[in-house]
Amino acid sequence: MSNFEGKELDRRKFLKIGGVSTLALTLGATGLPGELLGVKTPTASAKANYDKKLRFNGDGKFKIVQFNDTQDDERIDRRTIELMEKVLDAEKPDFVVLNGDNIASGVDSPLENKQALNNLAQPMEKRGIHWAVTFGNHDEDSTAKSGLDEEAMLKFYMSYPHNLNRPSEKGITGTGNANILIDNSKGTTPAFNVWLMDSGRYAPDTINGQNFEGYPDWDWLRGNQVNWYYETSKEIEKRYNRKIPSLMFMHIPLWEHRFMSFSSVDDRSDAARQRAIQKHQIVGERNEDECPGPFNSGMFSAILDRGDVKGVFCGHDHINTYHGNYYGVLLGYAGSAGFGTYGLSGAEKHRLRGARVFHLDENTENVLVDTHMVFAKDYGIDLTPNDQSMDPLPL
Repeated sequence: MSNFEGKELDRRKFLKIGGVSTLALTLGATGLPGELLGVKTPTASAKANYDKKLRFNGDGKFKIVQFNDTQDDERIDRRTIELMEKVLDAEKPDFVVLNGDNIASGVDSPLENKQALNNLAQPMEKRGIHWAVTFGNHDEDSTAKSGLDEEAMLKFYMSYPHNLNRPSEKGITGTGNANILIDNSKGTTPAFNVWLMDSGRYAPDTINGQNFEGYPDWDWLRGNQVNWYYETSKEIEKRYNRKIPSLMFMHIPLWEHRFMSFSSVDDRSDAARQRAIQKHQIVGERNEDECPGPFNSGMFSAILDRGDVKGVFCGHDHINTYHGNYYGVLLGYAGSAGFGTYGLSGAEKHRLRGARVFHLDENTENVLVDTHMVFAKDYGIDLTPNDQSMDPLPL
């Protein structure tokens, strides 16, 4: 996202601006925010992805690894690849999600763009591990120079044998919004589902003649995306006569990530933080402010209503690694896996480089049984705060 200075990052000082949280709550909607804001919101029909290529293992277990914010160009820091490879070899996941800000602004041509994407695909492709991506706010930073927008990048990702991405349904905001069903160990019915959501890039310059000065200017899920999830979730339940437990991945956090961290909308005191840690069983580090967009999308309300999503996990804020239980739904971060982007300050810059691991068991009610972080430091990777860029991996 942006350079980090000091222990607590204050993006545009939006935490000090009165009324932002109230505005976000007020404009949170179940399917109307586009119309309310004067933005055309297509109606999403329910169309689930039933092309099941994933299956629980014979012991009923399944493992997912999430990498976030690799955020580099074609000359990626070699330690980012080393981290990915060591996590994959140690954890042996069945599926991997690259959850946004996969590349950064240093890509200057179509070839360099493809080389940057290929660097990230190779660790999974070499090991025959299925994987998919979501997009973040930085993935199109190089589009003006490289000519490849997110749709072109998605097409390139999809050219790899083990990639499971697919285009969004027509009329849905963003790129690559999709679900991936995972069959049970017998291959007879889905045991779990993964939602991939494009949380966008940046807010538009204006809406109805008003700009976003004083507000956070990242993007947010649109009403049609929330409606697509809601209706598709209902279609899946109807088809299988039950709700399928699931995880949802998106790059930019929900406002509820921010609310959970202090068990409050407005109170940011130490007492509120300690209350939140106890109330929501928060585990992990919070080193910077949560940075959602200016409006509450209503996605969390939809998730509570449907009751199938057991966790929502994001990136975007590189040095947050926590997760907690927010009214029955796990909300959390995976930190940053990329050594070429901002981290902690000084000698600790790379201390939190890592990945998140999810353990699933089809024999449990919620299927999702555990999640935890693993870190570069656990694998003996060099944490020196310098640049160690390498030549691109062969296409």
